[in-house]
Amino acid sequence: MVDIRLKRAYEPAEPTDGQRILVDRLWPRGLSREAARLDGWEKDLTPTTDLRRAYHGGRMSFDEFAAAYRAELTGRDSARQAAGRLADALPTQPVTLLYAARDTQQNHALVLRDWLYEQMNHTRPGA
Repeated sequence: MVDIRLKRAYEPAEPTDGQRILVDRLWPRGLSREAARLDGWEKDLTPTTDLRRAYHGGRMSFDEFAAAYRAELTGRDSARQAAGRLADALPTQPVTLLYAARDTQQNHALVLRDWLYEQMNHTRPGA
């Protein structure tokens, strides 16, 4: 079963995390590389700087941001290649996408997780 998890980068690493992938363009403030315990950093799966700034600057709603981000991901060859790398790991272990955002209900990692499930033609568990 495909298992993509989400976790704030500041939460401690756990053995059940599987492969830990940072999906923020910028390194999380105040987090050491040792504490992060990353297996990878996929900048190609992050929103562009302009899109991130527009959303955080209040110039678009979360729904508008999510639609624009999905369009960015779909239109980028590098994002599809990065999704393929994650898909290769998924049959053998979970993948935990790490993000720094404080808001756990509306952030780019949620959009990314759902987009990845769609790219792999799987439905999200519990959806």
